[in-house]
Amino acid sequence: MFERFTKDARDVVKSAYAYVDGGGEGVVEPEHLLLALLDREGSRGSFALVALGLGERRESVREALREARRRAGLTQAETDALAGLGIDVEEIVARVEEAHGVGALAGDRKDKRWWSGRTSFGRGAKDVLERSLRVALAQRDRHIGDEHILLALTLCPGVPAEVLADHGVTYESLVRVLYGSGGEAKAG
Repeated sequence: MFERFTKDARDVVKSAYAYVDGGGEGVVEPEHLLLALLDREGSRGSFALVALGLGERRESVREALREARRRAGLTQAETDALAGLGIDVEEIVARVEEAHGVGALAGDRKDKRWWSGRTSFGRGAKDVLERSLRVALAQRDRHIGDEHILLALTLCPGVPAEVLADHGVTYESLVRVLYGSGGEAKAG
């Protein structure tokens, strides 16, 4: 599948790997793909993010991702659903961090990769990359660009889709910016 990736899309994947290697986690997740997309400049995906007003709010997205990570990767919707059952996730996080240190639920332990020195894709990241292929085919594009990864992130349930939607970036708004109403490539 990577042979269909543009240079920009390959760079997103490489940058996601760099986030993982820098954090000592060992597994690329959808959040890492989004962080890598936020760092891009001069690509179709970065153009679309700026066109939707995310250019100056990138730090807000990063903060929302950090906060979700602190909650063990739970979305705000999941946190709210648990609150409806009487489970206070913030209270649980606070108690765990009191006993085990800040970030204990984030999985930031440096010794986690003792069994494998290789960075791999988590199930969520694989789903995003597979979905990016489907998105490209649906748009009749012969390549997979960083814009297709961005579109796929909005379609796959989870923290990145929720954070993007909270910042006004949805699949529909991206398609409008990238392809316009006629379906032809517009941005970039």
